Amino acid sequence: MIHRFALALALSAMAACAPQPVIDRAETSISTLPPMKMFASPTVTRPTRSNASIAADFLDLSFLLESGRPLPVFTRFEGPITIRVRGATPPSMLPDLDRLITRFRREAGIDIRRVTPSSPASITVETIPRAELQRAVPQAACFVVPRVTGWADFKRNRRSAVTDWKTLRVREKMAIFIPNDVAPQEIRDCLHEEVAQALGPLNDMYHLTDSVFNDDNFHTVLTGFDMLILRTTYARELHSGMDRATVAARLPGILRRLNPAGANRATPSRPPTSRAWIDTIEQALGPRAGLSQRHAAAKRAVTLARAANWNDNRLAFSLFALGRLSLGRDPELALASFLQAGAIYGADPDTQVHAAHIAMQLAAFALSSGQAGAALEIVDRYVVAVTRAENAALLATLLMVKAEAQDLLGQTGPAATTRRDSLGWARYGFGPDAEVRKRASEITALNPRRRAGATTGDAI
Repeated sequence: MIHRFALALALSAMAACAPQPVIDRAETSISTLPPMKMFASPTVTRPTRSNASIAADFLDLSFLLESGRPLPVFTRFEGPITIRVRGATPPSMLPDLDRLITRFRREAGIDIRRVTPSSPASITVETIPRAELQRAVPQAACFVVPRVTGWADFKRNRRSAVTDWKTLRVREKMAIFIPNDVAPQEIRDCLHEEVAQALGPLNDMYHLTDSVFNDDNFHTVLTGFDMLILRTTYARELHSGMDRATVAARLPGILRRLNPAGANRATPSRPPTSRAWIDTIEQALGPRAGLSQRHAAAKRAVTLARAANWNDNRLAFSLFALGRLSLGRDPELALASFLQAGAIYGADPDTQVHAAHIAMQLAAFALSSGQAGAALEIVDRYVVAVTRAENAALLATLLMVKAEAQDLLGQTGPAATTRRDSLGWARYGFGPDAEVRKRASEITALNPRRRAGATTGDAI
């Protein structure tokens, strides 16, 4: 939960018409970047909800597409699964994929292994330039397609029944397309979600708080819930071709065996997510509309969430979107939206990484208004949650804020150490050196002392 000092911060920032947290340009003295940091061992979590709740989610994840179209039968791979990678592979990609495969084997009990690029495989991961990928599918960062073996095969069949998930009865070959010219973290995130979808769930649901299968993108690596869903997908009691009713009848027994702790839990039911809210929040977040239209859509999303009596992550996400879109036009509304979203996220143990995104915005407000101690307190409360979630981009940003706050407090030695750590994580989270320097420059510009120095012509 966001501390009470955040309220005082909100009031003082509103009274002072707090500046926008992100400033476009500022010079930094970064000349040599440290080595890239990467996460070593995953933090294995267990789902905290009831088996009844998990079973309902399993059915909607397995029998609906993201568009809402129903699937007639359950599908999965039957037998051992192989995966290969083709195309240019950045240095971090294969180690990240191998870590993911190890998790599938250990946590989900799936018989899967990586093979050479020239070997036949159940799943082909092909990397291509981002621009080429988005010419074909403009809204996708990465995606998975059934019954094809590569990019050329996809382009030949993309508008045919071959790539229609509704015609699938068993999974035999899948292709995943990932950009090879983006940050290492983005490549890893694509691997987690798309390989998981090649193996199992095809849907994303906004009400999920503990899963990558949510278009809010707060969870970027597979969670304990996700691994349970995959373990259930490959349970011996299920097989491809089953209808929804048959799968539903078998789920209680499967989940009692795989997740006995969930048998006696009770989870409050959540009302379904309306198509109107989904369309509105996607307009707010998408690139097609102008900023004014997106801002108006975010306001409508908040209104729809409140009208539906959602006091959960969906209302918080609406407020988060409104806060982000209000930064440059209405700082007071932005801060109020972030504080409300933070209160909702902070109250739920399953949404601590969500709360950390809000905390980053609040820490930026605190730093920009000279409240270095408040900025440090905010950052320090969420570093562990962000590290467990393996979000290097968010971790780097928080540590950049912390380094500037330490500088403001005269803690130059600790600031230098924190800054070096932040840049190591930034190289994984943001990628190219120029992008790392740009992000560091934006955070540096929040430091009032540096802004004052820049105004008077002093070197930073």
